[in-house]
Amino acid sequence: MIARGVRPLLGVLLFCCALVGGAAEQITICFNYGCLNQAEVEFSDGQLDEVAELLGGARTAAEEREAIGEAVGRLLGWAGQQSPIAADRGGNYDDDGVYGRMDCIDHSTTTTRLLRLMEQSGWLRFHKVLRPALRSRFIVFHHFAAQIKDIVTVGVKGAARRYVVDSWFFDNGQPAVVMPLAAWLVGEGPDAD
Repeated sequence: MIARGVRPLLGVLLFCCALVGGAAEQITICFNYGCLNQAEVEFSDGQLDEVAELLGGARTAAEEREAIGEAVGRLLGWAGQQSPIAADRGGNYDDDGVYGRMDCIDHSTTTTRLLRLMEQSGWLRFHKVLRPALRSRFIVFHHFAAQIKDIVTVGVKGAARRYVVDSWFFDNGQPAVVMPLAAWLVGEGPDAD
């Protein structure tokens, strides 16, 4: 039995715990090139529900890849409302010297963290999150991107089932590029500096 004077206090405590318990997911994002700076951002339950619904509508691996690109863009856009990454522009030159800019290391690290959130929440039914991919051209130019693997398509082997999720190409909040790893490795992708 709860004492009379404790009952109102218990009600307030339970209400506060419900608010805290309902707090959404926090993710650490990287920015200012090479993860020089990091910030914690939080996604609300409503935002996470929106992402879950977007991914839940996918009926095939191809549809899920399209939804992943859109979801990553939305999550990065919401992260930009809470951090300096709103200033990030596609590529490496349009935001040169701007606080909050992101290079491919920042993008691949942050996008991989977002993909892991999706995976751990059970929202990815057709893909598994892998370590970031690296492509090298001309010895001095390296580019990283988050990477996923199609786990349901039958009859396709190896790299053909792997895809990059590259949010570096476009301004903050835009959908990420999701394309076959093999094409990305030879330099394909949207034009960006």
